[in-house]
Amino acid sequence: MNLKKNLVFLGMMGSGKSSIGKLVSKKLNIKFIDIDNIIEDMMNMSISNIFKEKGEDYFRNLEEKVTLKNLKMNDTVIALGGGSFINEKIRKEILTNHLSFWLFWDDTILIKRIKGSKKRPLAVKSKDHEIKQLIKKRSKIYQKARFKINCNKLTKTEIVKNIINIYESN
Repeated sequence: MNLKKNLVFLGMMGSGKSSIGKLVSKKLNIKFIDIDNIIEDMMNMSISNIFKEKGEDYFRNLEEKVTLKNLKMNDTVIALGGGSFINEKIRKEILTNHLSFWLFWDDTILIKRIKGSKKRPLAVKSKDHEIKQLIKKRSKIYQKARFKINCNKLTKTEIVKNIINIYESN
């Protein structure tokens, strides 16, 4: 199999970008990277602490540089941070040169998964309706992804199988 384009996973925090990405990379026997993990390793602190200590603007600038640099690779499965695809430069690069997969879930499932998580700086102190607003706002941009995977009634194995079927037919 001669993969040139990266497979890029996007979606809300808690949508499974990292766990699904790892499984897909294993099945395809190609490299997996998680942008948030790269940033955490680089800064030697969690995303939450970067937000707290340096602010969201600092984080978003760093995220842009790290993401665009890593998108230059080939043969890689990439899990974006939840807000990465909102960035116009990142989005344009992904839509032009890569296969993008939006891992879509109903609001209620996502809220259950992320509510109160200390790992998620934009959700930790948010009320359900605020998280719902964020999901609604981001979904308008996520829907620009090349492929939408409706994960609501699927197991991880089924999600991975769907993604690999799409990938192999492209």
